Amino acid sequence: MQIRTVTGADIADLNELFDSNSATRGCRCMWFVLSNREVQGGWGAGNRDRLTSLAAGSAEPVGVLAYDDRPVGWCAVGPRARYTRALRSPILAGHDPAEDDRVWLVPCFFVRVGHRRAGLTEELLTAAVEVARQHGATAVEGFPLAGAGPHRSDRYLGSEPLFAACGFTEVTRPSPRRVVMRHELSPDRPTAG
Repeated sequence: MQIRTVTGADIADLNELFDSNSATRGCRCMWFVLSNREVQGGWGAGNRDRLTSLAAGSAEPVGVLAYDDRPVGWCAVGPRARYTRALRSPILAGHDPAEDDRVWLVPCFFVRVGHRRAGLTEELLTAAVEVARQHGATAVEGFPLAGAGPHRSDRYLGSEPLFAACGFTEVTRPSPRRVVMRHELSPDRPTAG
């Protein structure tokens, strides 16, 4: 298994992965970046074009992509400021806006059928944290599903045990279903999984 940072050069591989599922084929991981109206209006090709532009035009990567001969897993990661819809959510209501450029966010995951339940999501999250550290982030946050599950919906958010296993600790529990978790980073040393 190989995990690579996604930039504009890797967008064709990411699109291949997203084309394997009806939800990702439409959303293209724009849900937390754009307003609901923009996401719904661009469902499919419009969101693909927006993701392509974001990947090509951003100094920071848009996420990490896992390969097993072909693209099989994805984790979105980038500065919290990128995810404007997430920042307007009650889930992140207590965030410090002064940190939005330095604190990175992991809003979602996707793993291709046939590669699930094999630890790939943990590998993706560990890689995302390392990419954030390499780009000077002071911390990485996520808002996974609270508790161990089973989680039948919104699994793309990850779970509390997954984030805890990767060194994240609870910041707040804004609802019974969600927990905001944070991994503090030191830019001069690699992160532990």
